[in-house]
Amino acid sequence: MEMKIGLHLRQRQQLVMTPKLQQALKLLQMPALELQQMLKQEIIENPMLEEIDEYLEIQEEEESRDAQVKKDESGEEKEPGEDGNNNEDVDWAEYFQSGFEIGYGLGEETQEEFFERVPVAKRSFTDLLISQLRIATDDEESIEIGDYLIGSLDESGYLTCELAEVASTFDVATEEVDRILKIIQTFDPPGVGAKNLQECLLIQLDNRGLEDSLAATIIRDHFNDFKQKKYPEISKKLKIPIQEVQSQCKVISTLDPKPGLEITAGDPQYVIPDLVMEKVGEKYVIYLNDKNIPRLRISQAYQDELMKGKHEGDKATKEFIQSRIKSARWLIQTIEQRRRTMVKVMECIVEKQLMFFEKGTAFLRPLTLQQVASEINMHESTVSRVTTSKYVQTPRGVFELKFFFSSSLGTMDGNEISAKSAKDRIRRIIEDENVFNPLSDQKIADILRADGLNIARRTVAKYREQLNILPARMRKQY
Repeated sequence: MEMKIGLHLRQRQQLVMTPKLQQALKLLQMPALELQQMLKQEIIENPMLEEIDEYLEIQEEEESRDAQVKKDESGEEKEPGEDGNNNEDVDWAEYFQSGFEIGYGLGEETQEEFFERVPVAKRSFTDLLISQLRIATDDEESIEIGDYLIGSLDESGYLTCELAEVASTFDVATEEVDRILKIIQTFDPPGVGAKNLQECLLIQLDNRGLEDSLAATIIRDHFNDFKQKKYPEISKKLKIPIQEVQSQCKVISTLDPKPGLEITAGDPQYVIPDLVMEKVGEKYVIYLNDKNIPRLRISQAYQDELMKGKHEGDKATKEFIQSRIKSARWLIQTIEQRRRTMVKVMECIVEKQLMFFEKGTAFLRPLTLQQVASEINMHESTVSRVTTSKYVQTPRGVFELKFFFSSSLGTMDGNEISAKSAKDRIRRIIEDENVFNPLSDQKIADILRADGLNIARRTVAKYREQLNILPARMRKQY
């Protein structure tokens, strides 16, 4: 078989993603807060865009009506320049030097005093421990070794290096490093500096004065049985009632397995819903939560200059204005298209999941992106972008749009229910079970099948694990 290099000409069809199309898809996927920041940046970069000020808009409408009334009364139109607002006197060179002064000179400028919210100063996990170390000892070598140990703690507060390694680094005995580590283990939050979970729990019990308690004995001598909730085995080994074992394990469950996260946990992430759904009478009304998103329009001053053709000789200026106005108009149209698409998608979701909003999670129906896309005559990828990282505020709470989409499970009568609805059923069955005789996954599957839901035991086990619910053996109370 002969191999050679050659040129071949052929035709094929393919979708080309133009820069504008890429930007339109990007805008569609943006949540409200990100879109707000993006539009503010566009206003800065494109002088043809301006944000609509509601007060100025009302004022302009009133002035326009007054001018029309005067014109109707006099039957004459004022010559340009009589009211001192002759647009012919715009100094373009001065404008490009001074920025965005055109269109913002209406009314007297009022000075308002704003107070910037100063973020609360926070001490890091490391700083907190180092400050306690400085109080606990004033020996320079101990402080230096302690700083090294504190720097070797992970975000959960556990030590990530070997003591022999630290001793070798500072050329000291391992016992000296261990002595300093014991000092660090007395710091707040209790449990920091531990090498493993077992030691972490023992440190916290010691901090509570329970170092000689039965709980400490269980952790120290029967830790593996405790992790696997083998309470009968612990009861036999310690020769105590199983109820007492379980009571001590409840005390242990109040300890923090990751004490460092108490300090290193980040700030809470607040969700700003992109859509709001309210019930008005018997209907649900959908509207965008875009009150903080800038309302844009094309600068009238620039449009007037372009229409009058004042700069016919200045081709570069005219082309610049035309290109910027075209870009601004396209952006405004894209934002409006985004609004219509989001509302249309949410209206379709409400129509499909009406019983959920009326009665709750148990009535959530199976729904796919393709179903919604077919219903509103859009591509599935468009619906996916609309529902990604978007939230809706409803009478039942705030939900991510993806929440309303889930796979289906068959029922005995040939209908289908949502997987989320099945999970909710499993959760409620376990909540109502006898804690002294918990239901196995097979028994839960049998109960669901008796209710008409065709579900396998392994599916019940998978959903139970996704709900962070322990198996029957570990749920058993004594």
